[in-house]
Amino acid sequence: MSAVIRTATPADAPALAALWQRCFDAPQITDLHALDPDRHRHTFVAQNAAGDGIDAVVVYVPRLIRDAGGTPRRVGGIGSVATRPEARGQGLVRRLLVAAEHTMRAEQCDWSLLFTGTPGVYRGSGWQEFGSSYTEGRLAPPSAAGEFRIREATARDAAEVAALHHAYNVNRPLSSLRGPEDWAVRVPAWYGPLERSSLVAEDPRSGALVGWMVAQHEGECVEVREFAGASGALGGLFAAVGERGRAAGLGRARVRLPDDPEIRAALPALLADARQVTEHVGMARPLHAGADTVRATVTAPGAVHWYGDCF
Repeated sequence: MSAVIRTATPADAPALAALWQRCFDAPQITDLHALDPDRHRHTFVAQNAAGDGIDAVVVYVPRLIRDAGGTPRRVGGIGSVATRPEARGQGLVRRLLVAAEHTMRAEQCDWSLLFTGTPGVYRGSGWQEFGSSYTEGRLAPPSAAGEFRIREATARDAAEVAALHHAYNVNRPLSSLRGPEDWAVRVPAWYGPLERSSLVAEDPRSGALVGWMVAQHEGECVEVREFAGASGALGGLFAAVGERGRAAGLGRARVRLPDDPEIRAALPALLADARQVTEHVGMARPLHAGADTVRATVTAPGAVHWYGDCF
């Protein structure tokens, strides 16, 4: 007997949590899963032949993501994909992806998006890689203070940070629309609390925030994972990230921001020998939208899917 493919039920919660805990070092998965009120019919499981356990799971996460022209479209994010080691090699994920695709089509998703380090698992099911880039190098020497006051973010900054993010991304291809629940659960799940992950640039005259940057340690690097705000704030924020990195004994930095001219111009405040690296971890699959439309979105100038919006 083969595994039974079905949607999840509330009774599956302990088994799903145990499977994710076994396969990932990511305790936030269960909290992210709970964000979707329709999570049970968006969660596809392979129940083993004996009927007493779950061998594999694929979750479809509905999101509003801006297309190449900045218009929000319904997109089916694929995440939390896991298979028990003993059940691998049976094609369970492929069968689960078929079930997810049927539901995404029925719910009028234009296309589907996922991020993975194992693209071969998904190519045969219709997802295709697209490239993205980051910039890395040695930390630059300290630089002079700029016109804005740079400080650590606090919880009181949350509303202004959300407004900066919305304004900065209002027409940005591949970026997600964030609702209150995303700011309350999803963004902290990936970045941690504002006061631990973020710096802000403040106008010394008005006290208003003009820039926000997320920087976290990743191995031997300090990694910039998100920015929003005025381009004039970039230099001061980059310099402050470099100061943090040096204080932590790090010598290198990685910047995962769009390849925009104003960002390139400010990079010397953080990187002494910047080099651009291309990777192919994003994958897309057309559903109701045409392949050309999807390709135009994922390859558009300035396109970015922020780490804080991961599924």
